[in-house]
Amino acid sequence: MCRSTEPLNSPQALWLDDYAGEPFVRVLAHGTPSLVDAVGTNQVVIGVTAVQGTVTPMLTVIAAIDNLLKGAAGQAVQNLNLMFGWPETEGLA
Repeated sequence: MCRSTEPLNSPQALWLDDYAGEPFVRVLAHGTPSLVDAVGTNQVVIGVTAVQGTVTPMLTVIAAIDNLLKGAAGQAVQNLNLMFGWPETEGLA
């Protein structure tokens, strides 16, 4: 667990910076993801919100995936691409 004593003015900022340029990760600027955000894609959609009314800053992080595309088969293709030095997105929607 990572603890912070500073106010969380933009809780999404950490995730937006870390996953910038990742083809299969989408961080929402606001709100909570739902299945509709991920259906038909090989993306994980992440939503980050600050928990209100706590002494120590806390975050709620929720992720949504379409397990038919981002499931084991999609993950296997993505890993194969990385292992062979091919573009990570090769053969994936």
